Amino acid sequence: MQTPKHGGAPTASNLHSPQPEDGQWVMPSENYDATRFSGLDQIDTQNVRNLKVAWTFSTGMTRGEEAAPLVVGSTMYIVTPYPNYLYALDLTQNGALKWVYKPGVDPSSQGVACCDVVNRGAAYSAGKLFYNTLDNYTVAVDAQTGRQVWKTQLGDINKGQTMTMVPLVVKDRVIVGNSGGEMGVRGWLTGLDAKTGKIAWRAYAAGPDSDVLIGPNFKPFYDEDRGKDLGVTSWPPGAWKIGGGGAWGWVSYDPELDLIYYGTANPGPWNPDQRPGDNKWSCTLFARRPETGEAIWAYQIGPHDDFDYDGVNENVLVDLPINGQTRKVLLHPDRDGYVYMMDRATGEVLSAEAFGYITTSTGVDKKTGRLQLVKAKSPGFGKTVRDICPASPGAKDWQPSAFSFKTGLLYIPHNNLCQEVSATAANYIAGTPYVGATVRMYAGPGGNRGEYTAWDPVAGKVVWTIKERFPVWSGTVVTTTDVAFYGTMEGWFKAVNAKTGQQLWQFKTGSGIIGQPTTYRGPDGKQYVAVLSGVGGWAGAVVAGGLDTRDGTGALGFTNAMIDLPKYTTRGGTLYVFSLP
Repeated sequence: MQTPKHGGAPTASNLHSPQPEDGQWVMPSENYDATRFSGLDQIDTQNVRNLKVAWTFSTGMTRGEEAAPLVVGSTMYIVTPYPNYLYALDLTQNGALKWVYKPGVDPSSQGVACCDVVNRGAAYSAGKLFYNTLDNYTVAVDAQTGRQVWKTQLGDINKGQTMTMVPLVVKDRVIVGNSGGEMGVRGWLTGLDAKTGKIAWRAYAAGPDSDVLIGPNFKPFYDEDRGKDLGVTSWPPGAWKIGGGGAWGWVSYDPELDLIYYGTANPGPWNPDQRPGDNKWSCTLFARRPETGEAIWAYQIGPHDDFDYDGVNENVLVDLPINGQTRKVLLHPDRDGYVYMMDRATGEVLSAEAFGYITTSTGVDKKTGRLQLVKAKSPGFGKTVRDICPASPGAKDWQPSAFSFKTGLLYIPHNNLCQEVSATAANYIAGTPYVGATVRMYAGPGGNRGEYTAWDPVAGKVVWTIKERFPVWSGTVVTTTDVAFYGTMEGWFKAVNAKTGQQLWQFKTGSGIIGQPTTYRGPDGKQYVAVLSGVGGWAGAVVAGGLDTRDGTGALGFTNAMIDLPKYTTRGGTLYVFSLP
């Protein structure tokens, strides 16, 4: 079920060459550019149909498995959902257990996690693994022994804070952020000393410029993002202190510009009538210095955010030919339904084209950079608004895309969901939900709830798309041999032709897949593909949490869209590793 191909995609000959392929996978995004592109070439479009299970490993967990398996040398590392065990598996012995690290997570943290007790994995650097625990600790673990090197507390579950995102290690900094926008937290991104775990800096998403780490070198491209202490003045008095804006998504890094890139989450509460103003710096893309956290530019994607669209999705860093000139760009497929292509040095929006079905806006004003909202779709007191598309999980949520240096295309796993919203009054009580909205989601046009799309970033168009019954909540990876892998919530792990979208192979795993596939070269010289199966997350909470499907407002309205998921999959965490015979 593909759409016709459009011309214009750049070719390998005019793209910046990817980093050398060493056969490992040391961070979930594969590299600082977040391309999730592999140069391994043993598995190709002709022989991928012969993939077989090489070995499996049970995590023993029944909640959502969103992490990426890492490979460093002859060892694979995986992180589970709560209680966030870190497993080291011996690749010379078909995944035999080498050691397990158990951080001792506070059980109470489960009660303040808005969208399942997931964890998106670890990152490796300089002999250590770094990851976050649900109860707001960042830990460093010796990669050889499993011994804890340091453990630093960064937040407070009693205030509704949790941590689920993947750290990024840049130079001597471990970059981490918090979750909890539905609990009235105050969002932040923090840089830790990689050797000691001590906090080096913290940049809040709201508050005075001194708290946001905005100083004299801050030069946003658009006028609307310029001004003093906008993180205070764009909120009702004091509301910025409980206004959300967490940093629970992805962080990328450009070594040449020496900038990290990340997005902040939704403002709280969801009811927009309770927080007039632009609510800076929620739903914002930031460029910062990794060592100090100093903000260099920012672009608020969603001023005032009426729909819980956030801005936390991945930022893929590539150099592309734009109008005859090679530009250093950032590709950001956002929950609002647009793929933003931005100049990553300045924060200028070069294009913002729709990749999903949208009723909530009509586009982005290129002069001001401001999203043009459809006012009739904005929720508020005293009304129920229907046909809000995309729904709150967006045309695409956290599930990360991949970029191919062979095809020049971005591969986007995403959703096709709409919703109706009735706004209510939200009262802030620390550590409790602070939402102010009753939501029911449902399938978008066509009835399919998910899609896997190949996107031409230069032409700003869909090349082909595959429709799926449920949201495509897994990540994806693409190889130099034009094979792209992704998983479905029914539990199918699929390989498709990256040029055409033709399905080449599939395997039914034991549970729905919401994890991030990776591929690596084993100690035996063979190429392998790995993915965690285990339904859950926001989309799969109806199964993982055993929710009553008679209440469509469960899981912040996602239950209504996933009533039939229990008919297709069951709980259970298993790592699957595939190879050619």
